[in-house]
This record gives sequence, C-alpha cells and structure tokens, in this order.
Amino acid sequence: MKRQIASVTAALGTVAIGCFSASHAFGCDRETPCTVYGGDYHIALPESVPQSGSPIPAVVFIHGFGSSGQNVLRNTGMIDPMLARGYAVIAPNGMAMQHRNGRSWSFMPNRPKLRDEVAFLTSVRDDIIAKHNIDPQRVLLSGFSIGGSMTSYVACEKPDAFSAYAPLAGSFWRPHPDGCNGNVQLFHTHGWRDGTVPLEGRVLRGADIRDVGSLAQGDVFRAMEIWRETNDCVHLKADSFKTEGQFWIRKWERCLPGSALEFAIFDGGHVIPEGWADMALNWFEGLQKES
Repeated sequence: MKRQIASVTAALGTVAIGCFSASHAFGCDRETPCTVYGGDYHIALPESVPQSGSPIPAVVFIHGFGSSGQNVLRNTGMIDPMLARGYAVIAPNGMAMQHRNGRSWSFMPNRPKLRDEVAFLTSVRDDIIAKHNIDPQRVLLSGFSIGGSMTSYVACEKPDAFSAYAPLAGSFWRPHPDGCNGNVQLFHTHGWRDGTVPLEGRVLRGADIRDVGSLAQGDVFRAMEIWRETNDCVHLKADSFKTEGQFWIRKWERCLPGSALEFAIFDGGHVIPEGWADMALNWFEGLQKES
C-alpha cells in the first residue's frame, strides 16, 4: 500500500510550504472549492503547522445524501477535533442531483454510473498531496451515511488509494460485492438504533428485496464478513473486545500483515456520534505506530 501511495508523491511532488500559504496560493478553502478532474472539493487547514514545513496528515470526508462538502466543514463538532490534532479536513462534493436540491454519489451496483467516483476521489487525493502539503502516507478516507458507503466501495475497488478507511453509518448496497481487490485497514462505526441505514439494511425502491430493479441497502454484518475474507482473518469471531466511551469495539487481529479491521457500535441512531472523530483518529494513529 505505501509503495503505491509513495509513487504518487514522487510523480506529483510535495509542496513543502505552510498550510495557509498553500491553500491561499491555490485560491480555495472552506467556502471556495478547489477544482480537480471530475469535480471539486473544499478544504479546512489546522491553525498550527510544523515549523519545519513537514507535510501534515489529512482526513478526506465524504458527505451524506443531499449534503455537500461545505456542509461537512460547517460541522464544527466533528472537524474541530481533527483540526486541533493537526489534520487538514478535505470535503469532496458529490454530483448535483437532478430535479432536487443537494448532492450525492453515483456508485450503486447494477445502475448507471454518472461519474467515475473512484477516479474523482483519487484525483482529490493527488491534488491535496501536490498542492496542500499533505503527507501521502497519512490520508484517512471517511464518510457518513451514503458517504460511508462510498468510502467502502473505494476501499473495496482500490484499497491502496488511501492509507486507511473509516466508514460511518453506511456500507455496501445489494447485491453485495463478490470480493474486494486487496486487504485494507478499515474501521466501521454504526448506530445500534440506526433506522435510516439499519445494520441489516432496508429496501428503498421496490416491494421486496427480490424484485428486479429494487434498490436496497446492504447488510453491515455481511460487509464485515467480506472484509474478514478480504483480510484473510483466521476466525469469524473477533479476537478482542473493548469499550471506549459510548463505543463497543470488536477487533480482528489475526489477519494479513498490513491489514486492520475493527467494528464499533454505539447506542444511537443515524448520526455522527460525539467522540467519533477522536476515536477514529486514535485508531488511525495507532496504525501508523504499528507500521
């Protein structure tokens, strides 16, 4: 994984200047989007940056259905803890939806793809590395709801695109993938009482999950089985369990070298829970220490 991401850095180069200088130099920020192949994104940068000009870590966070990158960066309860820890927060924009307000993502199985979303998100990654002094080895891809689903599909299709993945309240849709293209470092979080994206999924279009043309969310438990198979984990059951604040966390430890797999649930609904940002970053930084 690191070899492929490093090759991107070698090809593009890294702008070794302070974060504020970099963002203003390219004319984009929280409100003004940065344009890349296939779309655009917004960026928020931490107030303090390394005096040495060393590259900084980043979270690329994919918004939910009907939202936008701007709205992600207005969620101060989530992004402020990330910025305080020295992370840049990057919020790509989904495609504008036809005949309704808001944006979303085009990745549903067996449905027309209006944009190559994996290529778009990869171009966002390349752009932030080249222009905003982002460390290519420390880029976490995450997202909420359908953004969590989009995160899962990138991890499945192109596992080396980002350093690690943290989908939240969203996963695969039906039909589930037959398999993924390589082992991943992934931490899924979901609300026990989520009724919008239930753990077992739900049918959104069609009277029955077996109907031709039905649109149905996937089963998160099946998704975790796919990730265990992808990472070649020894056991079906988790190897360790812990409670961290409101989160109950299951971890599979005997898997392929370089992989990681954890699953957290909390007693809540379809929300970004308090404390999630710090928990996700603690996990991500723990991966860096282990590598």
